Amino acid sequence: MSDEAQLIDFSAERAKRIHDANDKRLNEMRKAFEQVMPLSSKKKPKKPKKR
Repeated sequence: MSDEAQLIDFSAERAKRIHDANDKRLNEMRKAFEQVMPLSSKKKPKKPKKR
């Protein structure tokens, strides 16, 4: 076996793991905010004021 075929780019692998961890944290925060302040809620139409 050649050593060149088995080399691993540790900085690239670390960057992937950090990116995945950040994405996971971001998704958790998104879910928490959506529970508190739903984005897709439809507003009730306002009745016009009688004058």
